[in-house]
Amino acid sequence: MRTVEITADALDAANRIVPADTPVMMINLLRYRDQADYGDRTDVTPCSGREAYRRYADVALKCVEKVGARVFWSGSVLGSVLCPDGERWDDALLVEYPSFACSPQAFVDPEYQAVAFHRTAALEDSRLIATTR
Repeated sequence: MRTVEITADALDAANRIVPADTPVMMINLLRYRDQADYGDRTDVTPCSGREAYRRYADVALKCVEKVGARVFWSGSVLGSVLCPDGERWDDALLVEYPSFACSPQAFVDPEYQAVAFHRTAALEDSRLIATTR
């Protein structure tokens, strides 16, 4: 099942599990489309999924930083050691938030919302997993 949009339901479910004051490291697993899928939109220049994600990330990173979070690490996936057959990821990204309550603030920021469509267009699939030390 394709999972690329960060929904209010998903955030609500996570809020019920993760205490709001808990610092978290968000693990992002990203699989890009070869060609970004902007659907019927004609106001966007066609590009690769990776480029569409860059369009998103340029703004999303600023929104993340506004709530006190930071990119801790990012890198390209070389290969999988243990995962289901056929599962693959292109990039992995770790984002450190001072508290779990900060993460939804970044996702509802109007600047973030204005570019979130690039993320949806860019990704074939993704995972966003909240972890703590």
